[in-house]
Order: sequence, then structure tokens, then C-alpha cells
Amino acid sequence: MALKFISWNVNGLRAVAGKGFKEIFEQLDADFFSLQETKMQAGQLDMEFPGYQSYWNYADKKGYSGTAVFTRHTPLHVTYGMGIDEHDHEGRIITLEMERFYLVTVYTPNSQDGLRRLDYRMRWEDDFRAYLLKLNESKPVIVCGDLNVAHEEIDLKNPKTNRKNAGFTDEERAKMTTLLQAGFTDTFRHFYPDMEGIYSWWSYRFKAREKNAGWRIDYYLTSKSLDPNLIDAKIHTEIYGSDHCPVELTLDI
Repeated sequence: MALKFISWNVNGLRAVAGKGFKEIFEQLDADFFSLQETKMQAGQLDMEFPGYQSYWNYADKKGYSGTAVFTRHTPLHVTYGMGIDEHDHEGRIITLEMERFYLVTVYTPNSQDGLRRLDYRMRWEDDFRAYLLKLNESKPVIVCGDLNVAHEEIDLKNPKTNRKNAGFTDEERAKMTTLLQAGFTDTFRHFYPDMEGIYSWWSYRFKAREKNAGWRIDYYLTSKSLDPNLIDAKIHTEIYGSDHCPVELTLDI
């Protein structure tokens, strides 16, 4: 059975709700629709779609971070966070255990201006990789979300001038390399290894989206064992409403 997955950092679900989110959701017609940076607390928005169940992880801090998943398929089990207190107060992870795979939606912490959160980010990366590898021991894993890193120079418009900036530091890129080498596939690069100029995030400043001065920081990563099941990966650069655009994966499972 072919399943369609969508992931989108909406940068405030209440904001994008007024910019056609419902129509975009219905148009994309996914089996699993994952959101990052919902920036909500429980009860702030009545968001339901017929035929879907929804799961929400809210940050303790109001108007910050947060994730959600809408699914047409009832999970066996749902968990929130990775079971480490240091990481589990910002609503950054939801894991759905399905019959044949785990779906993990994640909003990776940003290293921030001046890289003031880089040390924390490095701890997060190691702990998150360990969390995924533990899941992978029992069934394949599909990881989606805003991973807040452009992995290679091809993944952003201006690699030279951004080398020491958050999201393109040598340290963050190396952690992504380590994760992939631990047994995961970057599905977009699996299909389009050399495609340039396709990004998933553009700064709101400097008319970055008009100039396509973007970064590819939103991903679907899958366990290597799922490589034969991959059908297609897409980045929906035509969809507006956030400073990110949705990314898509189709796989046969």
C-alpha cells in the first residue's frame, strides 16, 4: 500500500490557519500530516479534519515550538518527547508506533544567534540519534520535520557566507552526517542527488523567497531498510503561508 506523508513547519498554526491551511491540507491529501512550530497551547485553536485523528505536543512556554500529527491510520501507541527531561519541555517530538514502522515528527532546536545554543544542540543530536537507533531495533523508522541544518553546500543558496551561522556550522553538518551513516536515508537526495536550487525555508527578510535565497532544512529521513519501499520525495516550493514549505514522502509499505 502506498502511503503519503507530508511535513510542514507552519511557523504558527494560528497564523497559517488564516492563510488557507485547511485548503492546503485537503489538497495535499496525506495519510500522515506532520506539523512543527505550531506555537500553541491546548484549546487555542479548534483544528479537526474528517477522517483524521490528531496528536499534539505543546511546549511549556507559551507561543513557542510545538508539534502535531494528523493521521488517517490509528497508531498502536503514541509517545511525546524522547524520555529525557532536559529535552522534553519544548514540545519537539511526537512518535507514532504503527504496525510496520515508527513515524517520528521532530522540530530540532535552533543553535540561535551567536550559536548560544550550539552546545545544547550537540547534546540533543546525540540523544536524538540514540533514540532513533533504539526504535530502529524493533521496526523501521520514518523521521520528518525541521532538522534545522542544511547538510551540504548544495542545500543552501549561499554556503560560503553562512559557514559559521546556525544551521550550517561544521558541527551541525557533521551530526547530520553521523545520523545518516548510522543507517538513515535522506529521501530527497535519494531521488535527486544533484538537484540544486530546491529549498524548504527562506528568511522573511531581504525578499529571500522572491530571490530563492533559501535553505533545505526540512527532511524525510528513513531507515536504510526502507530504501526499496521509497516511491518519491517532493518539496512543495509552490505552497506559501509560512517561511517554510511542505515536504513530502511517498512509500510503499
